[in-house]
Amino acid sequence: MVTLIVTDPLTGIAMGGMDPVSYFTEPEPLRGRSDYEYTWQNVPWYFATAANRDIFATAPDVYAPQFGGHDVTGVSRGFISDSDASIFTVFKQRLYLFYSAANREAFLLSPDAAARTAEEKWPDLAKNLSIR
Repeated sequence: MVTLIVTDPLTGIAMGGMDPVSYFTEPEPLRGRSDYEYTWQNVPWYFATAANRDIFATAPDVYAPQFGGHDVTGVSRGFISDSDASIFTVFKQRLYLFYSAANREAFLLSPDAAARTAEEKWPDLAKNLSIR
């Protein structure tokens, strides 16, 4: 089953347990901890610190990866694929995850156009995804 938010198939945790806020605040993203868990959109998210959890809780749409964490390059091409939380970019203060380094490189060739196209295609793609 393909879900609206990409989760670890074994644990059900978003982003494989990575702290989404840390992508914006640290040189390298941090692994979250179960004692700093927050549930958003029926999915548990882990954070490295209580402060990061609280920041996320006030503005999850800002810190959560775009397109539920699905590969933005795939979305821009009209299909859904999972992503790897270690392959990412922050572009215009938004977090984008990718399935592969090649997809990240393709996105970075023309990020404005790719992000815009993905935004246009996402509503139709998302309506067929399971909430959880």
